[in-house]
Amino acid sequence: MTDDCMTEDWLLRAEEICMQCGGHCCDEAHPPISPEGHKRLLSLGVSPDVFESVGYLRLKVQEDGHCIMMKDGRCSIHRIKPETCRAGPFTFDVTGDQINVYLKHERICPVVGLLKTVPEAYRTQYDLAAQNIARLVAHLPPDELCEICRIDEPETDKVDEIPRLDA
Repeated sequence: MTDDCMTEDWLLRAEEICMQCGGHCCDEAHPPISPEGHKRLLSLGVSPDVFESVGYLRLKVQEDGHCIMMKDGRCSIHRIKPETCRAGPFTFDVTGDQINVYLKHERICPVVGLLKTVPEAYRTQYDLAAQNIARLVAHLPPDELCEICRIDEPETDKVDEIPRLDA
C-alpha cells in the first residue's frame, strides 16, 4: 500500500490502530495457503512446521488462539504474508463463477474506520485485496476452496462481486 492517498501520516495512523488492536484479525485465524503461496513462504525461510492441513492448507494457531506467526503482538512475516492476510480487512466467498468480496466490520478490524474516511485509501486496499483474493481462488485446489467457503464470517458486509480468474 504505497499509493499517494496512503501518505506516511495515514500509514502511521493505520499502524497505530493495528498496534492498539493487538491483532484481533489474527485471533483463531487460519488463513488458507495456496500451493504456490506455500512454496513461496518455504523458499523465504518460513518453517514447514507452521502449516497444517485440516480440509485445506493453512497456518496453525498458538495455544492462545492467535495465528502462529503472531509474535509480541505483531505478524512475524508481515512483509511476506499470505494472500488472505494481504487482502485484509476484505474476505471472500465463491458462488459459481463469481467471487463475493466482503469487508469485515470495524469491531473485527478497527482500520476499517480509517479506510472509510479516505475513499482513495479504501480503493487502493480494495484493489490489492481483490487481486490477492482472485489469485488465491485461482490457485486453490477445488476441494480446499469448497472447504474454505464453508467457513462462516458473519461480521462482514458484501461490497462487490468479481469474476473468477479460473472460471
